[in-house]
Amino acid sequence: MEAGWSLGDRLLKLTSPNMRGDDVTALQAELCRLGFDAGRVDGIFGPHTATALLEFQRSCGMPGDGVCGPETLRFLDRLGRQSGQGPGVYALREAERIRSLSHFVECRLVIGQFGGLSALARAIARDARALGADVILVDEPDASVQAEAANRFRAHVYLGLEASIEPQATFCYYQVPAFESTAGRALAERLMSELADRLPVAPTAEGIRLPVLRETKMPAVLCRLGPVRAVADDAAALAAGCTMALEAWVNSMPATTPSQQ
Repeated sequence: MEAGWSLGDRLLKLTSPNMRGDDVTALQAELCRLGFDAGRVDGIFGPHTATALLEFQRSCGMPGDGVCGPETLRFLDRLGRQSGQGPGVYALREAERIRSLSHFVECRLVIGQFGGLSALARAIARDARALGADVILVDEPDASVQAEAANRFRAHVYLGLEASIEPQATFCYYQVPAFESTAGRALAERLMSELADRLPVAPTAEGIRLPVLRETKMPAVLCRLGPVRAVADDAAALAAGCTMALEAWVNSMPATTPSQQ
């Protein structure tokens, strides 16, 4: 289980297949916080993490072997206690990419749906395109395939739709113990606010570890909505609310605060 590892339980290094786990997430988050860009804090020890680890080791005067063991952890702990708290490199870059958009018309949006909500997906795409956004729809049932499509498109944001047979309105963003997508959370909360009066149940936001949220390289929200019939019948109004939330989020992306890591 990926969640079964704590940082220091094992040596971390670049392998094939890549090592995964909460210990990798903690290492990535600490490297990013110290200014070494490990890329997306996704719990996958890939080339970006290996490069950041090598740079950290060399900056500390250590042999650059790319292996996170006891000596590397001692330096991480020592520097971490001296550096104070603040957002990591990736969290800042994630937010800055959205702030760099001058208007929603420049936004590259991927809408993915996992079955049952195609009418809502098409309606959101239509409304977003009417505002000038560049939009693609992805209907693949495999979350990793959807994430790969969004990454290839170099999207600014991914919005996923997952149907529920029960009344539900949950807006999920990426969060693990050592990292939270602050931009994803901001979008989830914006969607909640905009859609609160249009949904059959009170909406909630949830930080969670899901493949489509972890593997996308941009802010991402997965909307779990139900019951399906009620959502389909109100697709036009819900799409209008989603598009308004997306536009407002792009135009007023909140600054990342020191408490958000």
